[in-house]
Amino acid sequence: MNILLINHYAGSSTHGMEYRPYYLAREWVRLGHEVTIAAASFSHLRTAAPVVQGRVTEQVIDGIRYLWYRTPAYGGNKVGRVLNILSFVGNLLWDRRRLARSCRPDVVIASSTYPLDNLPAHRIAQAASAKLVYEVHDLWPLTPVELGQMSPRNPFIVLMQWAENFAYRKADRVVSTLPKAQEHMCQHGMAAEKFACVPNGVDVTEWQAATATLPEDHDRVLTNLKGEGRFVVGYAGGHGISNALDAFIEAAGLLHAQPLAFVLVGQGPEKERLRKKAEEQKGANVVFLPPVSKCSVPALLERMDSLYLGWKKHPLYRFGISPNKLLDYMMAAKPVVHAVAAGNDSVAESGCGVSCEPENPRAIADAVLQLAGCSSEERETMGRRGKNYVMLRHDYAVLARQFIEVIQ
Repeated sequence: MNILLINHYAGSSTHGMEYRPYYLAREWVRLGHEVTIAAASFSHLRTAAPVVQGRVTEQVIDGIRYLWYRTPAYGGNKVGRVLNILSFVGNLLWDRRRLARSCRPDVVIASSTYPLDNLPAHRIAQAASAKLVYEVHDLWPLTPVELGQMSPRNPFIVLMQWAENFAYRKADRVVSTLPKAQEHMCQHGMAAEKFACVPNGVDVTEWQAATATLPEDHDRVLTNLKGEGRFVVGYAGGHGISNALDAFIEAAGLLHAQPLAFVLVGQGPEKERLRKKAEEQKGANVVFLPPVSKCSVPALLERMDSLYLGWKKHPLYRFGISPNKLLDYMMAAKPVVHAVAAGNDSVAESGCGVSCEPENPRAIADAVLQLAGCSSEERETMGRRGKNYVMLRHDYAVLARQFIEVIQ
């Protein structure tokens, strides 16, 4: 089967995030399919930008054919990002007949977070007599309206709403990482039988083969904390508003007299504010460390006694969540404190930790104490449950086959 995957933000092993398109495509290639990924040259998510000459540049990575379309750079969620989106979509519309001829797709997948890429995807699928699949990561425009507080009357939001409704009507199948999104989609024109959930995943083989060690500073800090007899609760990831780290810091303050350490590893716009917040609290049980490379994440998580993931208390999560960070935590076989109120909860479903109310420092503190009070054998059992859960349900080798079955 020939697959054309359109994902504005698609990354790779060379360019960094976003990884889902790369991992799925790599597995499809291993299964004998021909895969082309059409992506924008600039994305705020990537650690390295592709080298683009002319309007579009072709590159082959791990058997995947990438088409990088030149788009303007931007910063933040302002006019520049809108122009970047419109540039990418415009390039695809201009190239729709050429893509249909050169890729000869049997299926076209529109997967760019925002739904506007469904317009060129539909045109390409029509020209190639191919199936059209709409892959939904976040519900747009609901996400920028509810989380970003954009007005539903904003012209950009009106355009995105039209594109979302168009996508649900025209797609042959709708695949989402959000398990509870079907009702919302049906309200916007999707036939219920089109829906299928294929969650986010991990590359299990990559995890098992990881040999990278920790940077010296991280190793020294964690060794010292363990030497002091502290139970280490770790967080690894972005330090932004959506990560709900204020409650985590406040929970640390409530437990300042306990032999605990709260270690935050990563970077983000909220890091300095959070650091100052921690300094103003009693005790010195909060430690901030710089981010580590992706290949060092397994070594980092291995050094923690438990791991924390928190969410904002927001009705948007009623449609479900599928966080990559949580899958990494579970693959590390560590018990998890999960502060969440959502349509699904993999920690509760797998029994790999303690779930509690989001943005509630007292509830988070109690959950930490509950895990710290368990025996090492009990925590190991929780961790094994989480790892087994991921290996059975979230290995990209499994998810890629599941996606193909949905298409067929």
